[in-house]
Parts: sequence; C-alpha cells; structure tokens
Amino acid sequence: MRKSKYSEQQIVDALRRAESGVAVKDVYRELGVSATTFYQWRSKYGGDGGFGPEATARAG
Repeated sequence: MRKSKYSEQQIVDALRRAESGVAVKDVYRELGVSATTFYQWRSKYGGDGGFGPEATARAG
C-alpha cells in the first residue's frame, strides 16, 4: 500500500479546521486533495468532533 503524502496529524488538523467553520472546499483545495480523499479521511479519522486516540480516551 502506498504511503500517504500527509501525516496523520496533518489530516486531523485539516479535519478540525473544517469543523471549526472553514469551508470544506477551501480546506481540501489548500491541501491539494480531492473532495473524495477529504471525505475518506473524515470517514477514517472521524468527522463527529472526536479525533484519534485522545477522543477515545475522553469518551471511555
């Protein structure tokens, strides 16, 4: 499998920016990724406000 051009932290930061009110279209255009890629990231890393292991630890 091909390695991502973006680190997990960069992806999470981008998702947080989108949730904070920045237009999703602006976020993925700045990163140079497609809308499909952005929404796949959101699906994988969470789009409900909880990101990564920190959110899991807080929830549990």
